[in-house]
Amino acid sequence: MIKNDLYLKALRGETVERPPVWMMRQAGRYLPEFIALRDKYDFFTRCQTPELASEITVQPIRRFPLDAAILFSDILVVPQAMGIDFKMKENVGPWLDNPIRTMEQVQNVVVPDVNDTLGYVFDAIELTLIKLDNEIPLIGFAGSPWTILCYCIEGKGSKAFDIAKSFCFQQPEAAHLLLQKITDTTIAYLKRKVEKGVSAVQVFDSWGGMLSPQDYQEFSWQYINQIVEALSPLTHVVVFGKGCWFALEDMTMSKVSALGVDWTITPELARTLTNHTMTLQGNFDPARLHSTPETIKKMVTEMINRFGKDRYIANLGHGILPNIPVENAEAFIRAVVDWKPTI
Repeated sequence: MIKNDLYLKALRGETVERPPVWMMRQAGRYLPEFIALRDKYDFFTRCQTPELASEITVQPIRRFPLDAAILFSDILVVPQAMGIDFKMKENVGPWLDNPIRTMEQVQNVVVPDVNDTLGYVFDAIELTLIKLDNEIPLIGFAGSPWTILCYCIEGKGSKAFDIAKSFCFQQPEAAHLLLQKITDTTIAYLKRKVEKGVSAVQVFDSWGGMLSPQDYQEFSWQYINQIVEALSPLTHVVVFGKGCWFALEDMTMSKVSALGVDWTITPELARTLTNHTMTLQGNFDPARLHSTPETIKKMVTEMINRFGKDRYIANLGHGILPNIPVENAEAFIRAVVDWKPTI
């Protein structure tokens, strides 16, 4: 049994004394001990070496009173497993020498045996669970099929993903075939993570907000919902769509355990759109962690009071930025841990 199950209680919709807290990208670039490993090993070496991924996962747990750990990995390990050769390029980020632009290329993409191609992730889960020693839950994650497609077509990061969108609109048959292959691989990948012992999974739809509400249904949500349908009988599924407030009502009808929201929506509107029935996660602006610790504490307290302590997971509205002072990250976490209801 997990000793601190506050995060799981929130996912189950149970009454809690305070909300649980964790931060997207909490195992990351703002920590000096992470930077020390980054300077020794390249990005995908860290992802693909179970001992390193496990160590990075628990680094923030040693420092802060967090209520959940999230396995250190990357959403691009899934397309890599499918034979799409992503690299991490210095000062550029994700990079693909030969982006997918034709139906023939899509047809050549494989749906792999995840045990063969992603075994290093499952080994990292085993090592991490030993280190966590049932103190807090471990979260597994994957990118949404749409977000993965964006990188596969664009070949790199983008502010608008115009090439990816054009591909979908000009070659919808190829787009849907690729989305389905990514979906099938992701379902197998997340199921194996659950078998290995993660307590919940989160789907990151980082680029969902690039689509219109109608296109979101066609090219993103229907595939995310396949993942939700496949995984929800096995574990808690959290979906975070950045910029996707317009889809919250539809998402609420699904079998998700929680929905992540970013900082562009008020707690009140998020509650209204989810019919006051859904566990919500978020939504502190990561850039606001540049404020003073005193301001952070005040704003976090207000955020919790507005969302309400139950059916709520305190988190950022996206991943923590690399230049955030460690003491400010700690101020955010401690503001949640020390929160008390106003009488």
